[in-house]
Amino acid sequence: MSKSKSNESGGENVMNQIANPGVLDPIGDRTMIDLLDEQVEARGDSTFLIFESSEREITELTYAELRAEVELCARGFVGLGISKGDFVVLHLRNSPEFLIAWFAMARLGAVLVPSNVANTAGELEHLIDFSSARFVITEPSLVQPVAEAAGKVATAPTVLVARGEADGYRTLQSVIDDGVDIPEVQLSSNDLAQLIFTSGTTRKPKAVMLTHAIVVRSGLDSVHCLWLDEGERCLTALPLFHVNAQAMSLFATLTVGGTLILIEEFRASRFWGQVREYRATQTAIVAMQLRTMLAQPAGPDETDHQLRRLFYAINVSDAEKDQFEQRFGVELINGYGLSEAMTLLTVSPVSGPRRWPSIGRPSPGRRLELVDDEGNEVAQGEVGEITVRGTPGRDLMLGYYRDEESTAGAFRNGRMHTGDNAYADSEGYLYFFDRKKDMIKRAGENVSAIEVEGSISDHPLVAEVCVVGVPDPIRDEAVVAVVVPLKPDTLSEEDVLEYCRTRLSKFKVPTVVRFVEELPKTSIGKVRKDEVRKTLEGIEVPTR
Repeated sequence: MSKSKSNESGGENVMNQIANPGVLDPIGDRTMIDLLDEQVEARGDSTFLIFESSEREITELTYAELRAEVELCARGFVGLGISKGDFVVLHLRNSPEFLIAWFAMARLGAVLVPSNVANTAGELEHLIDFSSARFVITEPSLVQPVAEAAGKVATAPTVLVARGEADGYRTLQSVIDDGVDIPEVQLSSNDLAQLIFTSGTTRKPKAVMLTHAIVVRSGLDSVHCLWLDEGERCLTALPLFHVNAQAMSLFATLTVGGTLILIEEFRASRFWGQVREYRATQTAIVAMQLRTMLAQPAGPDETDHQLRRLFYAINVSDAEKDQFEQRFGVELINGYGLSEAMTLLTVSPVSGPRRWPSIGRPSPGRRLELVDDEGNEVAQGEVGEITVRGTPGRDLMLGYYRDEESTAGAFRNGRMHTGDNAYADSEGYLYFFDRKKDMIKRAGENVSAIEVEGSISDHPLVAEVCVVGVPDPIRDEAVVAVVVPLKPDTLSEEDVLEYCRTRLSKFKVPTVVRFVEELPKTSIGKVRKDEVRKTLEGIEVPTR
């Protein structure tokens, strides 16, 4: 297959920063398709995928079978009119169809736009409209918000249904059945592989541009950080629309030629049994999963498993960590990463002191610096923002799609700024301190406080609103909205919650709504969120 070094999917102003992907680059000019082809040649008859649906139905695919399915799907996409540079939204749960559709897009040079299946019609409308996606693939139980969103977008995207049928919509299988020959496609590792929307410091999620190079690198980084080996069995119940499952499970598996054990949805009552049943050697979890697993009745032989590596991000209490490790007979490997890097920036040593609650040392090949607001490196033990030196498009995001201002704000003085603060000890171990950016971490999901504030402030009876995160014993942080109504006694908590439910994903809807006459402010009129948080200390968080 011939290749070009062009990028037709955006990010032109950043492309001149991309280094020659040949010399001293572990990725070279390899793409997702190259990675799959390499493994098919090496172990085509080996099992790549074991998928367990929510109904406990099992699907298996070898490496060769996966590539054959990808080729058929790519032929169908060509017949549908999908070509290089097109954006395609996938609004799917974990499934073989998700993997097949993504690799088929990559085969043609099209770009995945993964959508959180909790997204509302309004959030989907933003994803589709902002990316100018002409195609959306979903499943029967999720088609309603997709149809509502697609009907409001000027591009009038074609909606396809996978994993079943829905009245009035063409199925993905029928598209595959009508496939045509695939034209020659020029692909480069510098081409976009996906456009992933992430919450941050803006009212609307920003779109992170991730190239084939960084997607392929993500698997290699996971292998290096966790010392994974040939034949690894990587199990995940985390969603494929997030980079954690992609990097730590999907591409880690492809890199070592292992088996991916993909679970459609996480259920605390089932998860550890699945780890044991499928003889998983590696998995990754988040705090909510850990806590809900601890809440399950202890079963016999829970320590009888083959798990060697359990990656974990976001700290829990010392007591919860100790209880989990003792009960399940496995050590937690802590670390830190973000969508803009796709891969781990720090990780606790597999061999050596882990210094809990440290998030570890910089992962292999990463150059991290902690800096103050002026960009100066801080002294040992002092808190500074985590920044990363690297090359956009190769080991960092290419930038934010259609957002030069945010891209310029992220890349400054040769560093990518993460918006997260930490401090380091004398041995180079990092300790997470807080989020510089206005973001709340809820059950493994990032919630932009500004996005929630923007939705609530649109309510005609709301004068002002401040949204903050407070500790939640199960879900890391709870979303709390402190509201100033236009007139006293005109709004109830349920009024605000119901308004949010129609505009925000379930995990973004506030857990608590408080009403006040005014918000504390600085001399220039900026809301004092630190003061708001103080007023909420000790607040009881409901379990909803």
